[in-house]
Amino acid sequence: MNKTELVQALAAATGAPQAGAARNLEAFVEVVASELARGGEVAIPGFGTFKRAERSERAGRNPKTGEAMTIAASTSVKFSPASALKAAVNTAAA
Repeated sequence: MNKTELVQALAAATGAPQAGAARNLEAFVEVVASELARGGEVAIPGFGTFKRAERSERAGRNPKTGEAMTIAASTSVKFSPASALKAAVNTAAA
């Protein structure tokens, strides 16, 4: 499902116009990104938790040349699904 399909599904599920669903989705993404940038986390009961994940500097190799190199420290986002989401996915898959 891509963003357009998600907006259409949200609009159908809520009865809201697609433009409103698109604005709500954009606002959700902005709020989550802002909170993570500040160092916080976003927990949605029944869905999961978005957290910052810090990666320290580490040694690596250039795959093309095999030359040793240093990979810089970075920050990424980690999502941990809630048990209710896991159960829903496993039930749907069965």
